[in-house]
Amino acid sequence: MRLASFNVENLFERARAMNLATWAEGRPVLAAYERFHGLSQLDTYTDEVKATMAGDLETMRVLVRVDTPDGRRLKLNREPRPRWARLRENRGQFVRQPRNGDAVIVAGGRDDWIGWVELSTETVDEVAIHMTARVIEEAGADVLAVIEAENRPALVRFNEALLDDRYAHVMLVEGNDPRGIDVGLMTGDGYRIASIRSHVDDRDPERPEARLFSRDCPVYEVPTPSGETLWVLVNHLKSQSWTSGDPDPLRGRQAARVLEIYQELVAAGAGHVAVVGDLNKAPPPRFTSLEPLLGPESPLVDSAGLPSYRSGSRPGTFQSCGERNRLDYILLSPALAERMTGGGVLRRGLWGGARNKNPPRQWDIYPQIRRVEHSASDHALIYVDLDL
Repeated sequence: MRLASFNVENLFERARAMNLATWAEGRPVLAAYERFHGLSQLDTYTDEVKATMAGDLETMRVLVRVDTPDGRRLKLNREPRPRWARLRENRGQFVRQPRNGDAVIVAGGRDDWIGWVELSTETVDEVAIHMTARVIEEAGADVLAVIEAENRPALVRFNEALLDDRYAHVMLVEGNDPRGIDVGLMTGDGYRIASIRSHVDDRDPERPEARLFSRDCPVYEVPTPSGETLWVLVNHLKSQSWTSGDPDPLRGRQAARVLEIYQELVAAGAGHVAVVGDLNKAPPPRFTSLEPLLGPESPLVDSAGLPSYRSGSRPGTFQSCGERNRLDYILLSPALAERMTGGGVLRRGLWGGARNKNPPRQWDIYPQIRRVEHSASDHALIYVDLDL
């Protein structure tokens, strides 16, 4: 059987702030969105909190400065298709807009209103959608972990419309990221999903009021046609963005918890376990946040380090695929590693870098990909073959 993992960067629609040429362009908007989302949950909005939230709303262009007869005023953005985000007020009032004056936050805390800020989305390039499907078809995985899918209906529609119902079972549990970048699993005939265990509500040991996982760490139980069982932990750990400080400590705590979940499964009798997905950091010893999973004390086996694995011309899986850009992993329990017969990286849908004007020289890509917007993703697909 073949097990694969692929960060698809959304299938049909993606937040505009995440769909720009470079991550840096959308970073201020995403940082403002993340900060506002956290502050809006507070029981009490102090003057300082209101000032910060108002600044974030202006960064997201929910509030905009316009010229009026009374001078330059801060107003609610009334555009039907706002550039970055829109404010949803379902009940109560969060912002009041005086006829002659600046918009002002009037809610005193979370109990005063029901609503949220919603990021604006745009359709993914049509060629890119087809290239995503082509990568998946070429990989031919029996069990495919999908990273950054917007929701289960989108994943089902993608399977039906572009993969010709290749996968008999499609599952995605909504995680903690409100931007619509969740993790899911697609399995073929003979590989039913027997059970799912979510860890979406696991708490951060250093901040008990906060949930630990940026998305989730679901555990899928997949019986195989041979009668054995594969356990798959699908992950998308904390990104490398510094939108709210150094991301490495949180990613390290996430990695430690993933290892605990793995150990709990093994203690309960699971033998064939795989930890897969976008772990968002290159491996130790140079970088340490993934030490719990990839360090010398970890019982997990990095499939990329086994002799039968072929990484091709470059070691990485993201953009230019350099050593620092190895972000995607398939980690195996020792019993499962003994069953591995091959593996590798499929880069034919990968342009190689957001700023590149020309296609990569280090690997071949599909001829339909003529510019970066046509890429299937900025990640390569990774896979392992297992005698299971």
